[in-house]
Amino acid sequence: MSSKGGTALSRRNYRLASDTDKPKAAGIVNEKLLSDYLHHVFPASSKQGPASAANRKTLTFQDLGAHLEKLLSEDNVSEDSRDQVEGCLGPSTVVLDHSSGFEGLLFVDDDLLGVIGHSNFSSIRATTCVYKGKWAYEVLVSSQGLMQIGWCTLNCRFNQEEGVGDTPDSYAYDGNRVRKWNVTTTNYGKSWAAGDIVSCLIDLDEGTITFCLNGQSLGVAFSNIKTGPGVAYFPAISLSFKESVAFNFGSRPHRYPVEGYLPLQSPPTTDLIKANRLLGYLKTVLSTSLDTQEEKLVERESGAWQIEGEPTILVTLAHIFNHFAPLMCKVYLVEDVLMNFLLSILEGGGSVEEHPLIQQLLDLFWLLMEEHEVSECLKQLMMSLLRAYRFSPIIPDLGFQIHYLRLTTAILRHEKSRKYLLSNVLFDVLRSVVFFYIKTPLRVKEAGLDELIPTTWWPTRFDKEGKDERDTREETAEERLRRRAYERGCHRLKKRIEVVEELQVQILRLMLNNKDKGVGEASRYIFLNKFRKFLQENASNRGNPTVLCPPEYMVCFIHRLITAIRSYWDEGKRRSPGSISSEDAYVPPQLFYNGKVDYFDLQRLGGLLSHLKKTLKDDLAAKANIIIDPAEIQASSMDDLDEDEETGAAQRPSGSVAMGGALARPSWLSSPTLGRANRFLSTAAVSLMTPRRPLAPPEKVKVRTLAVEQRTEEDIEGSHGNDGLLLGRPSEEPDQPITEKSLLEILDGVVMMYNLSVHQQLGKMVVVSDDVHEYAVALKDTEEKIARCPSRRLDILEELQKSQKVFAEKLNHLSRRLAWINATIYSKEKMLDVYWLLRVCIRTIEHSDSTGSLFAFMPEFYLNVAMNSYSALKNYFSPSNCMEELPGYEETLTQLAAILAKHFADPRIIGTDIKDSLMQALASYVCYPQSLRAVERIPEEQRMAMMKNLLAPYEQRPWAQTNWILVRLWRGCGYGYRYTRLPHLLKTKPEDVNLPSLQKPCPSLLLQRHMAELLSQDKDMAASFLNSVLNQLNWAFSEFIGMIQEIQQAAERPERNFVDTRQLKVCATCFDLSVSLLRVLEMTITLVPEIFLDWTRPSAELLLRRLAQLLNQVLNRVTAERNLFDRVVNLRLPGLESVDHYPILVAVTGILVRILVDSDKQG
Repeated sequence: MSSKGGTALSRRNYRLASDTDKPKAAGIVNEKLLSDYLHHVFPASSKQGPASAANRKTLTFQDLGAHLEKLLSEDNVSEDSRDQVEGCLGPSTVVLDHSSGFEGLLFVDDDLLGVIGHSNFSSIRATTCVYKGKWAYEVLVSSQGLMQIGWCTLNCRFNQEEGVGDTPDSYAYDGNRVRKWNVTTTNYGKSWAAGDIVSCLIDLDEGTITFCLNGQSLGVAFSNIKTGPGVAYFPAISLSFKESVAFNFGSRPHRYPVEGYLPLQSPPTTDLIKANRLLGYLKTVLSTSLDTQEEKLVERESGAWQIEGEPTILVTLAHIFNHFAPLMCKVYLVEDVLMNFLLSILEGGGSVEEHPLIQQLLDLFWLLMEEHEVSECLKQLMMSLLRAYRFSPIIPDLGFQIHYLRLTTAILRHEKSRKYLLSNVLFDVLRSVVFFYIKTPLRVKEAGLDELIPTTWWPTRFDKEGKDERDTREETAEERLRRRAYERGCHRLKKRIEVVEELQVQILRLMLNNKDKGVGEASRYIFLNKFRKFLQENASNRGNPTVLCPPEYMVCFIHRLITAIRSYWDEGKRRSPGSISSEDAYVPPQLFYNGKVDYFDLQRLGGLLSHLKKTLKDDLAAKANIIIDPAEIQASSMDDLDEDEETGAAQRPSGSVAMGGALARPSWLSSPTLGRANRFLSTAAVSLMTPRRPLAPPEKVKVRTLAVEQRTEEDIEGSHGNDGLLLGRPSEEPDQPITEKSLLEILDGVVMMYNLSVHQQLGKMVVVSDDVHEYAVALKDTEEKIARCPSRRLDILEELQKSQKVFAEKLNHLSRRLAWINATIYSKEKMLDVYWLLRVCIRTIEHSDSTGSLFAFMPEFYLNVAMNSYSALKNYFSPSNCMEELPGYEETLTQLAAILAKHFADPRIIGTDIKDSLMQALASYVCYPQSLRAVERIPEEQRMAMMKNLLAPYEQRPWAQTNWILVRLWRGCGYGYRYTRLPHLLKTKPEDVNLPSLQKPCPSLLLQRHMAELLSQDKDMAASFLNSVLNQLNWAFSEFIGMIQEIQQAAERPERNFVDTRQLKVCATCFDLSVSLLRVLEMTITLVPEIFLDWTRPSAELLLRRLAQLLNQVLNRVTAERNLFDRVVNLRLPGLESVDHYPILVAVTGILVRILVDSDKQG
């Protein structure tokens, strides 16, 4: 037995910092002291009676093994204690019944405890049932959608429409709709959110079923349930598509045990007693030191516990671990014994660094346990921490979250453990992302936000368009007090959230450590390869919902990652002052074409990578000294063919192929157990099921992707004469160190993450502030109605006061929730992160653009992120934070304007989607005064080039967008063209605030001047441009007339009038296009009248004749009395509000007036 200690000791020269300077006397202490020590550590149990120090047997290491065995054997209880508790039938390990007890399509995790719905409404039950007594199980809810959780009997038959609670002998709670179900349904309980724990209790003696949410009872849900011979209840759930949960039947300690109720799976009682007893011995070793000079034992305070490098102590520990190590591979014991012990070490407070004991314990684990035991123990410990962090309720000081993050930090500070966890656990399906998430409380009261933010506030002043007017000068004293109290509450909340964020950044900094080369390669390079894999799963599985990391996790992860990268970047800058600071960070263009970084199958600006390698191989050789191997070009084109065949095969639903290949991809967040779901259950394919189905065959790995997985530090950072990731520097790129190359690749990954799902999540969370705004408008409206209500109409007054109370309660709730969202998602710091990302993208695009034709290699997402992050800053972060206050804001706006102006018609960009996005971004850019001024600030030749591209003939491209841009440069200068509301609507519905309002006009005289110069100098371009505008006008107006004829005929039919809303939309669009094309003609004739009126120009007469014909056609159709146009306008159809005489006639008048005025001058 002691031999294990001996062999283990030889693994490492094990010497700890304490006691190193004391001279050791031959290693082992004298016999009496040793015996006293061993009796102190392993006291005889009370059953054997107290033995006085004088008459007890001398203990040595030879006898210790037998002594320990004897002590531990006293605790043996008969193993399956459930047999003594009557009332439960089924296997002793309770799991989900994946062989027969399910309906519909489901993913089930490896441990058979987590499940995701993969069809309309799937159901599954457990393998064990209960028929008498009081029983409980817990469900960890990972998504807050439609699920019915409860109990059912064996007779219940479910289908895709009916699940648990929809049949006579099944009972369920549904926290999504806040109801209980047993054939009929009534209101019950509270709404649940992702991260909640539901306890399901059944009392078969009383015949009742009760549910609890996060340990709080929701009351008895069902009483007098059917009991008696032949009736037994199974735990069961029905869940809709993409919803996911995990069950805890007792394989782990229940988070919220309820007195009197037993878990369905009995706890391992014997092992528990044994593990706790061994832990007691371990604590005694930690708290006792040997004083060899005085020959006595010294007790230590619990705060000063430590492990000494004494051989006596190490051999003693080896004996303890001989029994303790095998127990620490069991999840129940890790969670109940080990995790609670480690948490108790950190409970005293202070920073994690002040608790070296955890580091020493982990050293011991690696020293005295077998490799497979440590691995399993660490894995279970990390999983338990993840679950605990994710399913802890939110309390005002975020105490639970901080508690678990501190222990995670302490474990990850241990180098060997960190590398093992990074390689095998944390990034397996990216579990670690959970640690960077801070969930938003759905139930504000329980999260304690009432105490933290006692005073609520919301905007009460709105302008004519219903927008919030932030004019603090008009606030009353009471409003100001409330607003300030609310802001103080928000500040308190933000400070608490920052503590958690700080811990999360510490964890990331540990993972990004690149100096820990003691054992194997540094943590950062393990992280980098795992991170790339994670991005690949999220980029390539955009269609498969079960593999994607939820966007709300991504948002938190990206902010912590940016903070960690920037801190390492600036540390590097301090070490080598020649490199650039994180403020000027960018990704060098070499990364996009030298093949060192894998971009999976993401689209490049110039098309597919294989195509670019063929067409630009000479440029790569000339500019970047990169020779493409002809075999690689051949292979990549063969690869594309293979992929086409594979996708073809995937689309043919050949039963097992379709299911095994397409659906065996697991979900990393499938369920709270965070295990890979490799079991796909389908009632349609039961024949496929075997109890343990192997994983689907792995996907084909391209050689290049494999290289990314297997890269070493040298491949990334490079060494003498090797540029690593930056191989192939083009001559345009400055020869200056940027930063550590691994940081560049992580930065590139951050930009990709923003593009994958962060941007859409930022847009989604704005809904809460929109709700606050809507309720505030409704409340103000109700209060005004109460003020106007006649005193005799008490009935109306009562109804209004009820409404007022409901709106005020809702606003109290929402304003507190908004405070949380503003602190975690839209705070000033988060805004600066997004702004930093925008500037990184702008600089990266500029550097890449300077490489000429190699710009085509850049992935499209850089341009997308540049446009989207600007739009997020403008639309999502204000009004709480003002964009104008950002450092260097004007300059950034101008740089972005230059990018949009240059690249919207860049021949190197071939993707139609990205071209459209650039065009739309430019169109919205010229709408607002600030960004329009930025366009005017770009160099003149770029402005001229942009205008020239806008004036190219309309036939070969999406002309509607281009036309809108020109119209926006003109609005505010045309005849009767300064309105922000359509004047004919103000006449009919002056009160209606919800009418569409237009942007305030902000014309650009500078760009109009450029347009005039171009059109007057280049006669051919002017003629082709105007001909194309007239052609499109002819088409748009004819389409519009055809449409209103159809609408008129439909409206005149005697049967029920029904016009398709889509048709109305298309009709209104054609009308708006006609008006905008007329405005472009008005703009042209105002700026360059000679195109039409200078008869020396060959095309002038023809153009004027065409213009006159078209204007004639418009006037005929619109102004004739009681004509078709009149009748359709008078129908006042919803969707056709913008169709009226005013907009189109004013535009025509503007053209005619200019022709008359200018022909007079010419004449």
